[in-house]
Amino acid sequence: MPLDFNLAILSRVQFAFTIGFHIIWPTLTIGLGLFLLILETLWLKTKNTIYKDLYRFWAKIFALAFGMGIVTGIPLSYQFGTNFSGLSETAGAVLGPLLSVEVMTAFFLEAAFIGVMLFGWEKVSPSIHFMATCFVVLGTHNSAFWIIAANSWMHTPQGVDMNSGIFVVNSWWKVIFNPSMPYRFIHSLISSYLTASLCVVGVCAWYLLKQNHIKAAQKGFSIALIFFSILAPLQIILGDMHGIEVLEYQPVKVAAMEGLWDTTKGAPLVLFAVPNSKEEKNEDVLSIPKLTSFILTHDFNGEVKGLKNWPKAERPPVATVFYAFRIMVGLGFLFLFIAIAGVFLRFRKNLLYRPYLWLCALSTPLGFIATISGWIVAEVGRQPYVVYGHLKTVDALSPVIPEAVFVSLIGFIITYSLMFFSFLFYCHHLIKKGPQTTSEESKDVDESEWLHVATHTTHLTQDRKGEI
Repeated sequence: MPLDFNLAILSRVQFAFTIGFHIIWPTLTIGLGLFLLILETLWLKTKNTIYKDLYRFWAKIFALAFGMGIVTGIPLSYQFGTNFSGLSETAGAVLGPLLSVEVMTAFFLEAAFIGVMLFGWEKVSPSIHFMATCFVVLGTHNSAFWIIAANSWMHTPQGVDMNSGIFVVNSWWKVIFNPSMPYRFIHSLISSYLTASLCVVGVCAWYLLKQNHIKAAQKGFSIALIFFSILAPLQIILGDMHGIEVLEYQPVKVAAMEGLWDTTKGAPLVLFAVPNSKEEKNEDVLSIPKLTSFILTHDFNGEVKGLKNWPKAERPPVATVFYAFRIMVGLGFLFLFIAIAGVFLRFRKNLLYRPYLWLCALSTPLGFIATISGWIVAEVGRQPYVVYGHLKTVDALSPVIPEAVFVSLIGFIITYSLMFFSFLFYCHHLIKKGPQTTSEESKDVDESEWLHVATHTTHLTQDRKGEI
C-alpha cells in the first residue's frame, strides 16, 4: 500500500523537528552564559578559585551547546525558502530584517568574543576576560530578543498593512514590540535560566551523592539553587500574565489549552481528560469547578469561550495542545516544589538531604522537556495559521513534492540523532572528569549540612585535547 504523503503535514513536522531540536541549545547557552557571568563576578570579587574552577568546567559544556546551536540553526533559515516560500513571499519584508539584525548583531557579537571567553584566561587580563564573558552573554540575549520578536509578531501581528497580498511595515516599533512580545521574551528567558539552573543543580547533586568534587559541587549547587528558587515561582506568575494576554489575542488557543468545548461561565479547570475532537467533548474528566474562569478572568463566574465558537477548520489540534500544556504546567509546579523544598532544607541546615539530592539529579533534563512542551503549546496552538489571522499554513507552503520533504526529514532525524548522542557522549566525558581544581581543597566540611562527608576532591590533570 503506497504511503499517503501530505505536503502540509510533512513540512510542519520537519520544521517542528528541526526547531524543536535547535531550541534545546539556545535555551542552555542563554542560561549557562548568565551562570558563567555570575561565577566570574564572584571570582573577581572574592578571588576564591573554586568559582574559577566552576567557570572553566561549565564553559566547556557551554561551548558544546553553542556549537550545536549554530549548526542546527542554519537549516532553519533555509527552510523558509525550501518549505515555506509562501511565508517568505508574503511576510519577507517583516521577518527578513528582524532575522538579519539578529545575525549581524547577536551572532557576530558572540562569535567575536567566545574565543577569548573560552581560551583567554592566561592570555588576557581578568578585566578583559570578564568583558568578553559579558559580550557573549549579551549576544545570547540579543539573539533571543530578535528571534522572539519575529516569532511573536507571527502570533500577534501589528504595525503592518497588506498591499497586494504582501505585508508592508508601517511601524517597526509596533512590529518589534507587538502585544505578545514582552511576555514571550521574559517567559523564554526565565525558562532558559530555570533550565540551566536545574542542569547545574542536577550535576552538582550527582557529584555530592557520589562524593566527588565536593567543594566545587557545594558552591555550584548552592548558587544555582538560589536562583532556581527565585525563578520557579516567578515563572508561574509570569505564565499567568502571559495566559491572560493569549486569552485576549488568541482565545481559541486558550480553549484548546483548557480543553473547553462550550462557552462557559464559571469554567472548570480540567486537570485531566481525553479530548474527543470528533464528538467535540472530553472523556474521563477530572476537574476543579470554576478555577479556569478565576485564573483567566480573576472572577469565579467569568466567561471563557469554548472551541465550538470557531469552525472546525479554525481550531488547532486540540489533543496536542491540551496534553503539552499539562506537561508544561505540571513540570512548572514540580519546579516550585523543588524550590520550596530547597529553601526549607536550607533553613534546616540539611540542604543535602539525600532524597532531595536524588530528586535534583533525576530532574536535570526536565527543564528542556518543559521548554519544548511550552513551544508546542505556542506553535501548534496558533494553527491553522502561520501568521495568526492573516496567512494560513497551507498557503505558506513551497511548491515541492512531498516525497522530497519526507526524504529530507529522515535525513534530519538520522543526522540530528547522531549529533545528539555525540553531544551526550562528550558531556558525559566532561562531567565524569569534573571541574579541575586550581588550589588545595579544604577538608573542613560542615558535617551537619554536608551529610558527614569527609573527603576532598581528587586533583585531575586537564587534557585539553579534544575537550572543546
